Amino acid sequence: MFVMTKRQGRLFFILCTIATVVIFIGMTVHSHTRFSELTHAEKITSAVISGKHVWHNNNCINCHTLLGEGAYYAPDLTKITQQRGAPYLQAFLKDPSKFYSEKKHRRLMPNQNLSEDDINNVIAFLDWVGHIDNQGWPPRPITVSGAAIPGSGGGQPVKTTAASSDPVAKGEALFHSTPPACFACHSVSPGVNLAGPSLSGVMAHAATVIASSDYKGSAKTPADFIRESIVKPSAYLFPGPMYSANGQSFMPSSFAADLTPEQIDSLVAYLQTLK
Repeated sequence: MFVMTKRQGRLFFILCTIATVVIFIGMTVHSHTRFSELTHAEKITSAVISGKHVWHNNNCINCHTLLGEGAYYAPDLTKITQQRGAPYLQAFLKDPSKFYSEKKHRRLMPNQNLSEDDINNVIAFLDWVGHIDNQGWPPRPITVSGAAIPGSGGGQPVKTTAASSDPVAKGEALFHSTPPACFACHSVSPGVNLAGPSLSGVMAHAATVIASSDYKGSAKTPADFIRESIVKPSAYLFPGPMYSANGQSFMPSSFAADLTPEQIDSLVAYLQTLK
């Protein structure tokens, strides 16, 4: 058994401390050399900078969280532009009370009375934040969902990994994964409408819409309607100010490019089970 003397112990402590300091400094320097790459510094425009000032001047961090830092009182907004899209955010920031009420949803964001420029700038800032390569941090962000709303199904365990290669199982897992974070806007519980309408009974609703003379899309079957709603969300606008404005759906229109054909097929297969 080796026993160090006081002199050896002191020397061991000093050397370990020096090694730790050197490693820490090296990691810090390395991080600084990659900041521009990881944060896409070349995309920091005047709008992004102005949006950052809007964010700080309105004390948004007192409720919301970015990159794991914030109050955790309101939803994490790190990926909010990918989850919601600019049209939704523009309408929401103009008047949050049209989307949520304190009486019904037990939450209400105060109207900050932002100007059009302030709204566009803060969205530009949030979009830049959403594309920072944060190396997977935070590991489990607070997503914008209906988890706190009774009846939304938010308290139930969800499957983010398919139990089998069955398209329905894969579609259900994809529905609850981020991206595309379908669950962040849509509930599968009857009557629970979040940022998007509830998908409970979507097959019956699709059949009704297709048979309506007001429908101008190209879907011939409920399954076609579901697919169209994913890749061309503005083909049919669900009634209500929460879901569209100026003839454009608030649902992001990028899923046709962001998802593979197989992923879209899986989502359609899963949503067809919500009869």
